[in-house]
Amino acid sequence: MDGSIKVQETTAATSGGMPPRSMRNIALLAMCQALTQSSNTLMFASSALAVLTIVTPDMRMWANLPVTMQHLGVMLSVFPASLLMMRRGRKFGFRSGSIMGMVGASCAAIGLGIGSFPVMCLGGIFLGYGIANMQLYRFAAVELAPGHYRAQAISYVTAGGVLAGIIGPTLARFTPDLWLPTFQASFVAVVVVHILVFIVLGFIEFPSVKTDEAAGPQRPLLEIVTQPTYMVACAGGMIAFGVMSFVMAASPLAIVQCGLDKTEAPVTIFVHVMGMFLPSFFTGHLIARFGVFNMMIAGIVLLVAGVAVALMGVTEWHFRGALSLNGVGWNFLFVGATTLLTTTYRQAERGKAQAFNDFMVFGVTTVSSLMASVVLELEGWATLNYVALVLVLIAFVVIAVFRLRHPSRA
Repeated sequence: MDGSIKVQETTAATSGGMPPRSMRNIALLAMCQALTQSSNTLMFASSALAVLTIVTPDMRMWANLPVTMQHLGVMLSVFPASLLMMRRGRKFGFRSGSIMGMVGASCAAIGLGIGSFPVMCLGGIFLGYGIANMQLYRFAAVELAPGHYRAQAISYVTAGGVLAGIIGPTLARFTPDLWLPTFQASFVAVVVVHILVFIVLGFIEFPSVKTDEAAGPQRPLLEIVTQPTYMVACAGGMIAFGVMSFVMAASPLAIVQCGLDKTEAPVTIFVHVMGMFLPSFFTGHLIARFGVFNMMIAGIVLLVAGVAVALMGVTEWHFRGALSLNGVGWNFLFVGATTLLTTTYRQAERGKAQAFNDFMVFGVTTVSSLMASVVLELEGWATLNYVALVLVLIAFVVIAVFRLRHPSRA
């Protein structure tokens, strides 16, 4: 039997509510999402500015390298993290990720304290393993809810980022100057956050590992990933995350470069993260009503709108407006792409299918994060947004071609 399931069937609304046990587990997983994402947001808002305090002027264009190394860590970790969970279960895997997050944030704090840029970058690699596990929360959500609540479960867990949009920027605003060196307290806060996540994970009732599911019939990875639907879903996730990271990683540096106060960076990151996650309370329902492809197209339109606002000016409100539209556009495109992806593989294939998707997504994100500060330093904020626009239009073409060739899936 083919592992693909029609999107319309998987997202169909039902008359009843989600079982209380499922809601409890999803709520706790959403809390873990909120905490881990808040630490990720804190790193985005603080890392590049912290690097500027210890590097020479000719190294400024590499200020985002620790964040880039974090994305590289995600890319290198998604396969081992996913396969570990297939064998040892979600709880063991996620808690391992929290431990690695503690190690990574500790390295960043120590590196800043001794003025070592390489040690800060090493911390980014370790943090990447923790973030790789966070990216698998959305797939774990599917396993915690009945099948017909798939889109809603993904959406609810992703909505945990709303709290991250409050916690992360708040920590980024008030922790940098708690003690010297500046920003070290921010990295220590990330350690504390990962400790809390480790504790909360202990209360979630993840499904036990079933040998027959892990060892069931499986197609070759190449056969799975070359399905047209898989390729569209993967491309949507790659571009959604790539464009979001490209713009978000550059924004704190661009704010300072354009003459605004550095305290504006956490505010802009706040509205961006709220844009990313606040819609998740209803994105799943919108997918069920309007269809996954229509929501992905809506996300593309909003990403284009964000670029347009960014090109209109460089006041604080231009940054806030551009980044908030970018966030909402990411949400619609990424949640839609994730929902679509879950229809393309069998239960026994989920580990490698999910891992390959995230490997590709964070491969693009790694490059976009690295290039963000380089493009900004060499060409400026406007050129950076034009590059983002080209990437978004590629996503539109991919989805449009798929719908023309497969009208029954539209």
